[in-house]
Amino acid sequence: MVSVNWLAWTILLLAVVFEVIGTSFLNASQGFTRPWFSVAVVVSYIASFVGLALALKTIDMSIAYAVWAGLGIVFITFVGSLVFNEAITVSRMFFIALILTGVVGLNLLRT
Repeated sequence: MVSVNWLAWTILLLAVVFEVIGTSFLNASQGFTRPWFSVAVVVSYIASFVGLALALKTIDMSIAYAVWAGLGIVFITFVGSLVFNEAITVSRMFFIALILTGVVGLNLLRT
């Protein structure tokens, strides 16, 4: 049975969440013209990169980065739709499904 370091994966998931929060605040900062949102961008991205760095102690870089970037894209697409009224089209959903398929596939194939 394959041993999984759940702490590393939890930290990686938290890093993804902070990356999505940071990207959302980046949009809300309106080009860094709104100071509180700008500070929130920096704090969120620092938390995200620290989490990613900690996860890399246990998880292979290629897997961790693919999960971090892929899930970030998926989550920010939904945040963009729900919070910023961006359109989610059928073609966007198709390609997001491909990203998720790639992330899941990488995790299933890791040894």
